[in-house]
Amino acid sequence: MRSTGERAGSERISRPMASEDYHVISCSTVAEELGRLGVPGDRMTVLDFGLHMDPDKLRAAVQAEIDAVPGDCDILLGYGLCSNGVVGLRSDTHRLVIPLSDDCIALFLGSREEHLARLRATPGTYYLTKGWVEAQSGPIQEYERIRERYGEKRADRVVKALFGNYTHVVLINTGNYNMDFYREFAKAMAAFLGLQFQEIPGSNRLLTRLLSGDWDSEFAVVEPGTPMPFDVFQS
Repeated sequence: MRSTGERAGSERISRPMASEDYHVISCSTVAEELGRLGVPGDRMTVLDFGLHMDPDKLRAAVQAEIDAVPGDCDILLGYGLCSNGVVGLRSDTHRLVIPLSDDCIALFLGSREEHLARLRATPGTYYLTKGWVEAQSGPIQEYERIRERYGEKRADRVVKALFGNYTHVVLINTGNYNMDFYREFAKAMAAFLGLQFQEIPGSNRLLTRLLSGDWDSEFAVVEPGTPMPFDVFQS
């Protein structure tokens, strides 16, 4: 990894790389933000959010797309560690670059430090973004599906098991979209689960830095022929 000495949380942003110098492979929840930051459609491969349900399938899908990228450009990954789904990824011809975050929440908050600080302050938080709302049906719909099939008591038990440790539903607003629909969705989810609702500002800082080519200790830069290691995400 290269280091510029820039501290995490700094707002200094370098000039973006030329699009021909990179190809992005991204989760659908992150891809729209990257598109807003100027990544052309022909330089980005978007994968389904549902792959997160099985880290092995996620790894296989991302690896297949890595293998399909031609040339010698850098491959930028719009993912975090994602339940170890990126560990072991490799390319024989491209460098792989990924933000060092546990999941994509840090990508919407602007830094891993911000994410960890919020986890310490309010550990029982269920985060939502525009992309997350669009990618999943939500607990209300899931509750109704289970209730119709198995009855109300079982549906209550399932919801309690899934969300019993949460205290807050937090909507991250990066300021790039009209959030009225997503705000109402998040409020309805919080009310349904009996949780507190909060909306917080997000940041595209980390994604912008991913596109800058100026990668310091907030990123892993994996050279061709080297598998993506696990331990770099633990630093």
